[in-house]
Amino acid sequence: MTLIGADGLTVHLAGQKVLEDVTLQLAPAEIVTILGPNGSGKSTLLRALLGILPLSGGQIRRAPGLRIGYVPQRLAIDRTMPITVRRFLSLPTRASDTAASRALERVGMAGQETQQMTALSGGQLQRVLLARALLGQPQVLMLDEPTQGLDQPGEAAFYRLIEAVRAETGAAILMVSHDLHVVMAASDRVICLNGHIC
Repeated sequence: MTLIGADGLTVHLAGQKVLEDVTLQLAPAEIVTILGPNGSGKSTLLRALLGILPLSGGQIRRAPGLRIGYVPQRLAIDRTMPITVRRFLSLPTRASDTAASRALERVGMAGQETQQMTALSGGQLQRVLLARALLGQPQVLMLDEPTQGLDQPGEAAFYRLIEAVRAETGAAILMVSHDLHVVMAASDRVICLNGHIC
């Protein structure tokens, strides 16, 4: 069963072809990593699959009622605006206290609800972003370079967390990375992308 797939996906941005004829599919409980150099279209592919970017060609197939969680590559937080982890988890849709606590516990951030978002380390921020993505009980979880800026132990811990999320939820995971060594051990399948599938 395919949860989400792309058939002949082509995307142009600012008149430039960024992706050409990309075909892939994602099955339940599968961890797939998209690997490629900077500027190869990895993030563009995720945004196209999410429906954020218009397609120049091809099509995207989604299972009916598919729930997708997304962890962005980076999040700009206004350092002058105080916002706690708990309040952040309720943006844009209010999450119950129970659901928020459960999501934070799942990602190893139990009891951190009152922490200011601006006070979090890079690894803690990624875990909070993951907790927020998990609130919607996604069937597909998309992560755009989730370990960027983390040290090697932090990367390894985050990939172990992703594996645990898959084991607990059965969600399919689609990750973008450029770190071949850790990715090979953490993925069921690796797709090389450089404007097209290599």
